Amino acid sequence: MNTPAVTPALSGLHAAVTGGGSGIGAAVAQRLAAAGARVTLLGRNLDKLQGQAAALASLGQVEVCLVDVADEASVKAAFLQIGAVDILVNNAGQVETAPLAKTSLALWQTMLNVNLTGTFLCSREVVDGMSERGFGRIINVASTAAITGYAYVAAYCAAKHGVLGLTRAMAMEFAKKGVTINAVCPGYTETDIIARALDKIADKTGRSLDAARAELVAANPQGRLVQPQEVADTVLWLAQRGSSAVTGQAIAVCGGELM
Repeated sequence: MNTPAVTPALSGLHAAVTGGGSGIGAAVAQRLAAAGARVTLLGRNLDKLQGQAAALASLGQVEVCLVDVADEASVKAAFLQIGAVDILVNNAGQVETAPLAKTSLALWQTMLNVNLTGTFLCSREVVDGMSERGFGRIINVASTAAITGYAYVAAYCAAKHGVLGLTRAMAMEFAKKGVTINAVCPGYTETDIIARALDKIADKTGRSLDAARAELVAANPQGRLVQPQEVADTVLWLAQRGSSAVTGQAIAVCGGELM
């Protein structure tokens, strides 16, 4: 007896992933493509985007599009180019550290522009179309910094708290339209951003990279960094049709750091 073919969970859906060229964004794109979605990778570095698209080509249709999420005109042009989006993963982000007294207005504004305004601009481009079609998923990759505070990253924490507020407001507005909006909040995750942070800690304190790493993982009860694929698995779950009752949530992926 022939076994019926199983339709991939995201078959027929178009997913757009900002910051899709590396790190969490690349892992998310891989999971979505493997689940049958057509995926568009968006970002500022064409080489990274094209390299990641080539790596995922065997999984299905993967395209790339340049965008600066902090620039309204760039966002409008990008989403006009890529067409209707069923799943939007707002992953593009940036973090810079500084004591509050040395946090310049320029640094403050950059953190808000990339992390918060970018999420708003991209979401605004897709949410009405999702509502009209009666289905949509917006998943904002925030951070545990959206839920708690950390020293020396006041601007980043403020921006990510803003992302969570935006997530909840949009979830309420579109709750009856078939559109869910959620935030995934990773703890310290093994990405290039963390690698740079470890280098900076080691440089400033004179400690070894291993000692710097131990400091970061100490807050995680599992005693380790989160892996990008673990964040991506959470995004995949939220992207599926069966997650329709979950909206307005902040899901911490942090090994129990926050409970």
